[in-house]
Amino acid sequence: MVTLVLSLVAVLGEGDPFVTTRNTQFVLRGSPFLFNGFNSYWMMNLASDPSQRYKVSDVLREASAMGLTVCRTWAFFDGGNQALQISPGVYNERIFQALDFVISEAKKYNIRLILSLVNNFKEFGGRPQYVQWAKNAGASVKADDDFYTNPTVKDYYKNHVKKVLTRYNTITRTIYKDDATIMAWELINEPRCVADYSGKTIHAWAQEMATYTKSVDNKHLLEVGMEGFYGDSTPEKKQFNPGYQVGTDFISSNLIKEVDFATIHAYPDIWLSGKNDQTQMAFVQQWMSSHFTDTSHVLKKPLVFTEFGKSKKDPGYNVNVRDAYLNVIYREIYNYARTGGTVGGGLVWQVMAEGMESYHDGYEIVLTQDTSTSGLISRQSHVMTSLGQMLGKPLQEEASSIDGAVEEKNVSSDVVVAAAWRGNHRRLRGHQIYGV
Repeated sequence: MVTLVLSLVAVLGEGDPFVTTRNTQFVLRGSPFLFNGFNSYWMMNLASDPSQRYKVSDVLREASAMGLTVCRTWAFFDGGNQALQISPGVYNERIFQALDFVISEAKKYNIRLILSLVNNFKEFGGRPQYVQWAKNAGASVKADDDFYTNPTVKDYYKNHVKKVLTRYNTITRTIYKDDATIMAWELINEPRCVADYSGKTIHAWAQEMATYTKSVDNKHLLEVGMEGFYGDSTPEKKQFNPGYQVGTDFISSNLIKEVDFATIHAYPDIWLSGKNDQTQMAFVQQWMSSHFTDTSHVLKKPLVFTEFGKSKKDPGYNVNVRDAYLNVIYREIYNYARTGGTVGGGLVWQVMAEGMESYHDGYEIVLTQDTSTSGLISRQSHVMTSLGQMLGKPLQEEASSIDGAVEEKNVSSDVVVAAAWRGNHRRLRGHQIYGV
């Protein structure tokens, strides 16, 4: 039995500083990794100005104090002299050092990063810039959707992936692909394709790029960056889309072997513009429920709610409306995690420092100013961390209680681990931390 318990610890990866996955769970140092997090896309851009770097540090310090442990941000800015990638393969060292700083500060405050590698939209360059570069080089491209299929454009993207993943951090003196501060790479922020609504074009691109990315770095987790829209592989699921498709297929692309976890976004105030708050909230709850079911029973991978928020620009907005909306989402995330589900956590859009008005998009949250919202965020951090601790307390005890085949050493370590997970979740099904 001692040998089996020790093998259980080894299988779970105790001591491994990288966030990994096991079945439908995130794992860190042998224990379940549940988290509350946030988006701050602007960090590299702001850190490129030495006089503004303190704002990056302020946000990471304040976030850490509130128990936030994961931040999603951009590792791209394509086109122009102030960009990270000035032209294909040509990089601005000053901007790269700004990204070095962001990673080093995240490490200081024990916050893991999800780094996105390109934008679907024109902001910060994105797909349109890559296609324009190819056109300037004489490639046969006609529209932004050629990003997914043109060989020249795909080579540009692969070069960027390799450049970022093999970057030597001038501050931490660690190559990015060896840095456990980075939780995951994201292939693209919110991929969309109007030329092919079936999802097949983006799926083929995601398969190629996921394979390539893992060939460069097989230590870090990888996700596509999808919003959750269903495609042609599951026509019965299209009813859960907000009335239209965007050219992605949530199921098929997240079944790619090299993709480690799935993501969803939700902006009912945009997707269902004109609908009342009750209708929009009902949509979000169904959106979460449907994708929770998919990741549990079809994908069998973890799920992260990587973007959600409430805009100050929405009709009838006030802080109580935002807090009520976030409270429902946080409660759902917690309950899905508590009942043994695939949901690892959520990342609110978006956290900013004081004095960043030029970056405001309506969804901004300033932790030191938006006190009621900060209170909700802090509570969610606490309950998710507590839940993770309870789920992993300790798995060895659960394993030691599994007799029969275990005593006879006739089962694999995978069976022991699965039984341990199930035992912990059974104990928690009737346990309420959230109090709502």
